[in-house]
Amino acid sequence: MSDKSLRDMRVSESSPPEAPKIEFPCDYPIKIVGDAAPDFKAAVLDVVEGHAPGFDRDAVGLVDSRNGKFQSVRVTITATGEDQLRALFTALKATGRVHMVV
Repeated sequence: MSDKSLRDMRVSESSPPEAPKIEFPCDYPIKIVGDAAPDFKAAVLDVVEGHAPGFDRDAVGLVDSRNGKFQSVRVTITATGEDQLRALFTALKATGRVHMVV
């Protein structure tokens, strides 16, 4: 291996990868995890509706954790920009019921 190849490899190994660029508007899947409760899904969907009106409520998924302590709600919204996503994530966390948004 040449010195140039070695140098190029070291640079690429030490450089953090760039985050993928998102082109808005786009379909954006979101998984919201919180404590299991009969109204958790409805509470989450109300917040999502406030930030992404008109998303497909029929395509929403709900999964219980193995031990039943947590639930995850999966939705796909039409994301219009980073500000919208940031505001939605903040509003979900502010409910006090959401532990993680990915």
